[in-house]
Amino acid sequence: MKAIGLHDFGGPEVLRALELPEPQAGPGEVRIRVHAASVNPTDVLLRTGGHAVRMTGRQPPFVPGMDAAGVIDQLGPGADGRLAVGQRVVAMVLFSGPHGGAYAEQVVVPAASVVPAPEGVDFPAASTLLMNAMTARLALDALALPHDATVAVTGAAGAVGGYAVELAKADGLTVIADAAPHDTGRVRGFGADHVVERGPDVAARIRALAPHGVPGLVDVSTQTSETVPAVADGGTLAELRGWSGPAERGVRVRPVMVTDGITDTEGLNTLCRQAEESTLTLHVAEVLPADDAAKAHRMLEAGGVRGRLVLDFS
Repeated sequence: MKAIGLHDFGGPEVLRALELPEPQAGPGEVRIRVHAASVNPTDVLLRTGGHAVRMTGRQPPFVPGMDAAGVIDQLGPGADGRLAVGQRVVAMVLFSGPHGGAYAEQVVVPAASVVPAPEGVDFPAASTLLMNAMTARLALDALALPHDATVAVTGAAGAVGGYAVELAKADGLTVIADAAPHDTGRVRGFGADHVVERGPDVAARIRALAPHGVPGLVDVSTQTSETVPAVADGGTLAELRGWSGPAERGVRVRPVMVTDGITDTEGLNTLCRQAEESTLTLHVAEVLPADDAAKAHRMLEAGGVRGRLVLDFS
């Protein structure tokens, strides 16, 4: 089968088309004929060696990608009875696992990581959902805010940030979000109640709206210590890149790892149904041929991409 991967860590140019053996679904596993794989920042981290610590004992080539959409073409022994060959599905893929990541014509994943694709959604759009929305879901769950509380979201114009705003609104929360001036309309479109200008002074701008601080903040922009002053005494900060503090005034810092939700079948399915209901909106920035993976990585690293870039394996 065709895959896109790398033998050595480095810049986008290390990504190459590969011919790899066709994988076989083992016990409790599902094989998916991939039609679309979205390109995420974690793919860039893999390519540059940022995830090397998770690849101990693994030999190259390494295949990036954590989000796949396609059709089931093989069920392993004991695979979940809710799934069937020929079914349109989406899956979260663990790139550090034995079968590699989603940048491939075929991927094998645990059945628990596979759910029916949202109805009425094409493969490119469907491939942009799970990893980013699950990250946002886990971050909000880490805050454990009561209904009608206020949450702040930094990086709200991006894929994870947008989902955090939409899921927070679905949870009944009031949302203060940040945005650059040209993204203000986009973030308001996600449902944010208040939008402040992004940047290093974002905490002061949030405090201007919530003088006692917000009880919870999702730091999608990974500003870490710069966001702590926005959080109320004893409040909670959800961090997406592993930062765990320290923070003063009894503020709790909760690092969030999306892999904690990779086999949460019920949670993944709920996100897909929320996409069907338009509670969550799917945003494709551009669909590129799989062979243009290096170009996609350059575009992502250049910044300013709204929505997700998608590689076409159909």
